[in-house]
Amino acid sequence: MDERSAPLPYPSGWFCVGRVRDLPPGRVRTVRLMGEDVVLYRTRRGAVRAVGPHCPHLGAHFGAGGTVRGEELVCPFHGFAFGPDGSCTGSPDGVRFRGSLDRRRLCERDGALFVWCAPDGGVPAWELPPAVGVRPLAWWSGVDPTHPQEVLENSVDFRHTRVLHGLDTRETAPPEVAGPLFTVHQRTTTRFPGLGAVSLEQPVTLVGLGMMRLAVELPQVGGTLWMWVLPTPLGPWRTRVRVAATAAVSLPGVGSARAVDRAASWAALRATVRILEQDRPVLAHKRYLAQPRLVPGERSIGLFRRWARQFYPGDGPGIHTEPPPGFRSVSAEPEPDAID
Repeated sequence: MDERSAPLPYPSGWFCVGRVRDLPPGRVRTVRLMGEDVVLYRTRRGAVRAVGPHCPHLGAHFGAGGTVRGEELVCPFHGFAFGPDGSCTGSPDGVRFRGSLDRRRLCERDGALFVWCAPDGGVPAWELPPAVGVRPLAWWSGVDPTHPQEVLENSVDFRHTRVLHGLDTRETAPPEVAGPLFTVHQRTTTRFPGLGAVSLEQPVTLVGLGMMRLAVELPQVGGTLWMWVLPTPLGPWRTRVRVAATAAVSLPGVGSARAVDRAASWAALRATVRILEQDRPVLAHKRYLAQPRLVPGERSIGLFRRWARQFYPGDGPGIHTEPPPGFRSVSAEPEPDAID
């Protein structure tokens, strides 16, 4: 599938391109984002940068042999060096030129690296929210034939959580919309080994179409669980989905030991990955419908799709919904047309 035939275009936003710990000082890495290579590197002093892959001199790929020398990125072909601002700073024979690197905005958040990407280029239209103050202890990733919007839409599709996953998940209040943030209020009843049925009520926050983040209080074990779902578009209808988790658990006589936290984090991660694995066959064969026949109780899907329009050029082609008879859209914003 090429970009022109994909049911949805690439969205703009911040997308995860890896873990902070995978880019130590002096490291150069190539990642795929929206059908293109992006080269990441960290200088010896710890500054992290994201640039286009090719040297402006004669087009060598920095990810194929490029090195970091102090604060500079050095081309593997002719040795031209580039400073943190992207400008050419010199070469082995002292020659330099006016060309500069194609720089991309990058930030570190919650132990992950995020690059701003937009089909029409430009500076970031919004910034990621502050970090939650903890870093994930457990990570997983997989690649699926789908789109980031399809991945995050599952967070408001409560009917599928009951049918496909066997989870009793219910919406407790209408979603809240604040610019690039979409907050879902839900309650999930599930079973934990040794604890029996546990009811978890927590908000789920979508940050653009590149992050889903939630924090769950676990009073039964005196702790908190943080989860992230991070879909990144690799190419047309091909998405890498990363899942991250960290838990802070306080058990009698143990306290918040690192080993206990790590074990709880991996247990939560495995439970989430099982859910994603159940979604995979559906995502691989389903068709994106621009005009789905929503039924009563699915108003949040329509709200989500209207909110998602802002991440596409123009009016967001192919992301409209056709409500069922008697369907009434309810916005959590004070203005009734805030997301129309």
